Amino acid sequence: MAAILIVDDSPSMRRMVAFALTEAGHLVTEAEDGRKALALAERAAADLVVSDMNMPGMNGIELVGELRRLPAYRSTPILMLTTETSDDMKGKARSAGASGWIVKPFDPDRLIGIVSRLLGNRPS
Repeated sequence: MAAILIVDDSPSMRRMVAFALTEAGHLVTEAEDGRKALALAERAAADLVVSDMNMPGMNGIELVGELRRLPAYRSTPILMLTTETSDDMKGKARSAGASGWIVKPFDPDRLIGIVSRLLGNRPS
């Protein structure tokens, strides 16, 4: 079981992602924006972060950059789950330190597969 932090300003999206990940055996913590996610991350390290791109206050790219500054998150996988599809945005996310990208709407099985790969296929 991995501890996963989900960051999305949409409550329904957080519920869908949380459901898929908890069904796969993971422990999920949720935040509705980047600032709250950063505060949670500073209190307890997650094994993986799934973040939206477009959020109020602190967007996903800014969050990735802030997380990468924390010693506990220098190598933590960070997956962007977003409606953004442009190569420019993907490049900015990669430059900030994102580990992967999945476009909404998402297929739960594909999400679980990517999460497993990013976690090193560790059993849930």
